[in-house]
Order: sequence, then structure tokens, then C-alpha cells
Amino acid sequence: IIKAILFGIVEGITEWLPISSTGHMILLEQFVKLNVTPEFWKMFLVVIQLGAILAVVVLYFNKLNPFSMKKTKEEKRETWILWSKVLVACVPAAIIGLLFQDVIDQFLDNAFIVALMLIIYGIAFIIIESRNKKANIIELKNLTYRTAVIIGIFQLLALIPGTSRSGATILGGILIGTSREIAAEFTFFLAIPVMFGASFLKIFKFLAKGNTFGSEEIIILLTGSIVAFVVSIIAIKFLLNYLKKNDF
Repeated sequence: IIKAILFGIVEGITEWLPISSTGHMILLEQFVKLNVTPEFWKMFLVVIQLGAILAVVVLYFNKLNPFSMKKTKEEKRETWILWSKVLVACVPAAIIGLLFQDVIDQFLDNAFIVALMLIIYGIAFIIIESRNKKANIIELKNLTYRTAVIIGIFQLLALIPGTSRSGATILGGILIGTSREIAAEFTFFLAIPVMFGASFLKIFKFLAKGNTFGSEEIIILLTGSIVAFVVSIIAIKFLLNYLKKNDF
């Protein structure tokens, strides 16, 4: 349980900062071994992120809820449009992820690749921020479907372990003229369908191979997810406040 708490803390921080949550958990596992089967570990790596994703749902519930009685007809329409842009941006990762995820897990899921990608994206942020021009898109409603698709294509890079999903999409957004805050917010919203889909797919594959959840495994998964949820709320609020005054 203590190890699960530690993984939850790392997930909650790294899911939203552009530094790869999966990458950091793979590196942490080199030092802190969970006493679970390899199959459960691969599933745990993905499903623990559900706790982090629920933090976005809670923090942005009103903004993302198209059925809110507090919203005007126009505001509800804008919310539906936002969701449609999010879903459009998810299409590239959904297609490529379903086709190649097992191959990626087999050949790229190791500490060397993770470390290499962390270094590459750290340098990429420095270079892109040093050349960053004034943003053209400073409101979510001005983010076009074309921009959403391009950000979705950048999200494909996150299929490589060690590549931060939020980092790849935020960098993509900045490169095509989106402000840091809007790129970060859109990235948060993108995580909802992507991670729910990835989590349920991992659970399905885990059970389809004849595996079952023991009581200890359920406790490990719930503990990690709950801690990730709490820490994520803190991390998201920190990141958005930070980006109002600073760059990456």
C-alpha cells in the first residue's frame, strides 16, 4: 500500500506537468518494485491514470457539462462544440494506438527509451520556448477543428514511453499559435476520452488473458488511483497558476 501511495503521488504530479507520467513510473519501478505479476503491472501503469483524469472532470465539471442548468443555450452549444473538437483530436491516437500499442509495449517499454525521450523533450521545450512568438489563440472557443486535429497528431508521439502526452500536445499547440494556458487546458480535456478508453482496453485485455483481480491487487489499484486523484488536483491548479506568469 505504501508503494502504491508512492506511485499515486508520482502519477498525480507527472500526468499534468509535461514530463511523462508513464515514463516516471517505469523509472520508479526500477527502484521500487511492486510485488505483482508483469501483466498486472502493465495494466496498473495505465489504469492508475484514471484517478488523475477524474481530477479534471471534478475541476472542470461545469465547463465540460453541456447539460448544466446554469448555462445559456449559447453556452451549451459552445460546450458541445468543445467536446466535438476534443473527440476529433482523439481520433489519430485511437487508431494508431489500437493498431500498434502491443508492438510499442514489447519493443519500447524500457528505461533506456524512457530516459532518452525525457531528455529529448526537455531540450525541445527549451528550444521552442526560446523561439516562441505571440499566441494567436487565447480562448478555447477560437481553437478551430484544424488546430484540434493537429494537436491530436502531436498526441501520437505520446505512444512512445517517456514521451509526455501533455508535453507533446502542449508543444504542438504552442508551435501552431495556441497560448500556453489554452494548450494546457485543451490537453487536460483530451486526456478524458483518451485515458478512459486506454484504461478500459487494458482492463479488457488483462481479463481476456485469463487474469483475475485478487483483493490485494484491487487495494493496490484503488490506493494508487485515489492518491493520484488528490495529487492531480493540486498539480493542475499549480500548473495553470504557474503558466499565467511563466513559460516552460
